[in-house]
Amino acid sequence: MACPLVLSVAAALAISSSIKPQNVTTGAPNGSRAPQAQVEAPAASMTHEPSAADSGTAVQTPAVAAKQALDALILEYERWVDDQYPEQAITRRRPTAADRITDASIRGFGRRTEHLKVVREELLAIDATRLDAADRLDRDLLLRELELGIRSFEFARWLAPVDARNGPQVEVPQFADHVAFERPEDYVNYSKRFSAVPQSISDIEARLREGRSRGILPPMACMEGVLQQFDAVLATKLQSTGAPLREAAVRYGDLFAAPLLADWERDRSRALDAMATLRTYLEQEYLKACRATVGCWDAPDGAAYYAFELSRFTTTDLTPAQVHALGLSEVARIRAEMLEVIARTDWAAADPARGALEPDVRFAAFIAFLRSDPRFYHTSAEALLSGYRDICKRVDAELPRYFKVLPRCPYGVREIPRFMAPQQTTAYYMPGSIAGGLPGWFYANTFALDQRPTYEMIPLALHEAVPGHHLQIMLAEEMTGTRHFRKGIDSTAFVEGWALYSERIGIDMGFFRDDPYADFGRLLYEMWRATRLVVDTGIHHLRWERQQAIDFMKANTALSELNIAREVDRYIAWPGQACAYKIGELCIRGLRQDAEATLKDRFDVRGFHDAVLGAGPLPLPLLEARVRAWVATEAAAAPAP
Repeated sequence: MACPLVLSVAAALAISSSIKPQNVTTGAPNGSRAPQAQVEAPAASMTHEPSAADSGTAVQTPAVAAKQALDALILEYERWVDDQYPEQAITRRRPTAADRITDASIRGFGRRTEHLKVVREELLAIDATRLDAADRLDRDLLLRELELGIRSFEFARWLAPVDARNGPQVEVPQFADHVAFERPEDYVNYSKRFSAVPQSISDIEARLREGRSRGILPPMACMEGVLQQFDAVLATKLQSTGAPLREAAVRYGDLFAAPLLADWERDRSRALDAMATLRTYLEQEYLKACRATVGCWDAPDGAAYYAFELSRFTTTDLTPAQVHALGLSEVARIRAEMLEVIARTDWAAADPARGALEPDVRFAAFIAFLRSDPRFYHTSAEALLSGYRDICKRVDAELPRYFKVLPRCPYGVREIPRFMAPQQTTAYYMPGSIAGGLPGWFYANTFALDQRPTYEMIPLALHEAVPGHHLQIMLAEEMTGTRHFRKGIDSTAFVEGWALYSERIGIDMGFFRDDPYADFGRLLYEMWRATRLVVDTGIHHLRWERQQAIDFMKANTALSELNIAREVDRYIAWPGQACAYKIGELCIRGLRQDAEATLKDRFDVRGFHDAVLGAGPLPLPLLEARVRAWVATEAAAAPAP
């Protein structure tokens, strides 16, 4: 069984016969609480064996033993993750060693992977046939997480940790972001964590050196602008990282804060030295060794690595050729819809002769108009940010009509830090945490305002904020009734597929009804994701050059040339990831179409959305099983004719 709109190019998205589809009840309609994943009673063939408590004896049945073993293993695994990745645990206010940061050394990566292998063996030793449906699902999901972690280590791309989107030049200046400071010990632990930053930077340099010796090198295209990023950070002297400690002096006095500030001054100097040393190595040695080619086919184990990443990100077994074909099909479909929308614009009405132009010529002329007319561009960063805030506020008011459950965690709109904006894409989302006292943030790029058109703003806000990333990720974070590790399942196709599907919810909300330019912007963004299927597989499977990828996107989207170049460089640096968006969105759209066709006037869009979101992120085959179970339950509840 496969998600309907993906079935045209895939034989099936196989669902493990050992996993029974879940039926989830999605909570109260007032949007006041997070979803609880409630699993239907197992079928007769999957019922629990009687427990010792049921029989009144002290005999432990195999089913009870298996459940207890799974409970203990997962609990210990979750504690280990919190211990190994303190930054993540701190954000969520989970118990951890709050005075440490993640070990970025080669040895640290190796030790963590060895532990994953031990956990995998212990998990495989548990008799899955003795578990009920819910526990078997958790067991299979955890096994997938472990396998992905182990295989990722083996491909060794973690030995190339610096590019224009990643590295200490991006992460260290934001070291104080997304951390709540509520108690004196928060400031003390922050100071201790910052003291580890110089060594972490040196560890990253050691990984780069090891990667170079093993031929694990990024394409030079991914490194454009990196030295400028280092220069910008070094010029700031990392002053932003001392802001929390200066705040501590105000809150708790100089007697408390002075020693912390003294330690920070020492560690800041050491961090700047390590950053400067790394920059010198990059300029004098590393960049000269980077690849001129852009596809991962030209890297060690490149074909196998790309197949792994494509499967990991899409959660399917689609081949690169199938994904490429699907992309071309979607590009053709969306192009036809774009031409229909162009006919509704005042540009078309102003000169009837434009409607008689050959379609490709008409499309190119319209794109040229969009790129050059000043009415489509803000003239200040604040105007752009205010525009996004206004859109988000309007969307907020519509949410209760489409969702029974809404997250408690609020969100805001910020500009992308200016030191990194030139190399960043249009926007991104940073999750918050109710437990950690942190809001979510929708970050918008205010660099090069003449490349940030207003007709893109509604779909972008729908995608990054609500009902896209913020709503979905925070609902997962606030879930009750599921094990903690489920909140962070690696399922990009679900997370990004939902965000792209969310752009279409804007149609239901009426945001595109009276504005053909905004509707074109929505189609532009859908086309953008469709071209990703073509370009990503073109680069990494068909051996396209960078310019070929840029030209394809220029011919089929209205994205600015700067955005296209940044996007293509991202696909080069992150093989397979960009394919997850459209694959996931097609799956969710297909499931909705099938649900509407089956349930007809009994279809409840709020119930459908809660069925999709109510168990957190899932691989697409499991999402399909879950939604189809919801449809079957809704259909069975229909009154007899």
